[in-house]
Amino acid sequence: MEKAKGKILCALGYLVRQRRTKLGISQEELGLRANLDRTYISGVERGVRNPSLTALVSLASGLNTTVSDLLNNLENEF
Repeated sequence: MEKAKGKILCALGYLVRQRRTKLGISQEELGLRANLDRTYISGVERGVRNPSLTALVSLASGLNTTVSDLLNNLENEF
C-alpha cells in the first residue's frame, strides 16, 4: 500500500508542477496565490506531502483551475 501511495503522490506532484510551469509561475508565487508556504508546494511537487482536501482546493485555486480538472489525468500518470 505504501508503494501505491507514493506513486499517487508523485503523480499528483507531477500534475501540480506541470500546471504551475505552464502558467510560468514559481513555487513561491503559487504559494502566495494558494495561501500555502513555498516549502509545502515543493513537498507536494516532490510527492513527499499528502495534501488535505482543503489544501488541494487552495492549490487548484492558485493554479486557476478546479480540483476535478487538476486531478483529471491522475490515474494516467502512475
